[in-house]
Amino acid sequence: MQAVEIKHLTKKFTNNQIAVRDLTLSINQGEVFGFLGPNGAGKTTTIKLLNGMLQPTSGKMQILGEDPTKDPIAIHQFSGVLTERAAMYDQLTGMENLLFYGEVFGLSQEDSRKRGLDLLEQLELSYAADRKLTSYSTGMRQRLSLARAMIHQPKVLFLDEPTSGLDPESVLSVNRLIQDLAKNQGVTVFLCTHQLRYAQEICTSYGLLDEGELLATGTLESLRHRVSKGLKVEVQANRISPDLHCKLLGKDRFEFTLIDEQEIPELVRKIVQSGSDIYGVTAKQLTLEEIYFALLEEGGPVHD
Repeated sequence: MQAVEIKHLTKKFTNNQIAVRDLTLSINQGEVFGFLGPNGAGKTTTIKLLNGMLQPTSGKMQILGEDPTKDPIAIHQFSGVLTERAAMYDQLTGMENLLFYGEVFGLSQEDSRKRGLDLLEQLELSYAADRKLTSYSTGMRQRLSLARAMIHQPKVLFLDEPTSGLDPESVLSVNRLIQDLAKNQGVTVFLCTHQLRYAQEICTSYGLLDEGELLATGTLESLRHRVSKGLKVEVQANRISPDLHCKLLGKDRFEFTLIDEQEIPELVRKIVQSGSDIYGVTAKQLTLEEIYFALLEEGGPVHD
């Protein structure tokens, strides 16, 4: 069973604005799936649709086999949601907030407290457990919101800009937690962000979105193959034989186009045998950001 299954999902609002257009994708369990695109691309609308907060105009979707349009309450029992404006109670302490939401999800107060203490420790908030939210910084509130979304141990976790407002150390602790959830606990993480460099560091697969339309889905490697038919390799050498076809980048810098990384040793051997001295060899892999802009230039969706 797929963790998330979406087929031809469309959401049109009353002003005829199409927020999500014919979206089709499938996400395996245990993935950290990066749903990526600029603000206004349709990421948050998709999360709301998947959790039964909005009704689709057309299309079908399932979360672990359940249809959010028919039984959103069932979805909420095994999914957790973190949005940029998560509802919390300012006059309660951090722990009191977690106890409240734990009981909302059907946990006993004892289980809620145990789970809350564990999450506060993982997110480095134990010191603020008994402080009211009015004293929390933006980053602290964001981490507590993540703890709230995870209090009932969801099998699918929807995160909308989870590192917004966090300092670098907090980002690291959140990232470690996300990766542990997926790798060691089998939780599927549906992560929405416009920060493509961040997503490249943490996600295992991606969906690239623009104006509500899916441009492409896949792993980083598969996306690279879609937009580039070769691997660019930069070689720093005192000279290159004319027999070895390459592009001159600058003084002592040459660029070769290979099929894949397995051809690099043979290229180095040929350069050395031709009498050249090599100072450095760098495989220039396309970044997720470069892939995204390449797909935009192609001007059309590409599906698996």
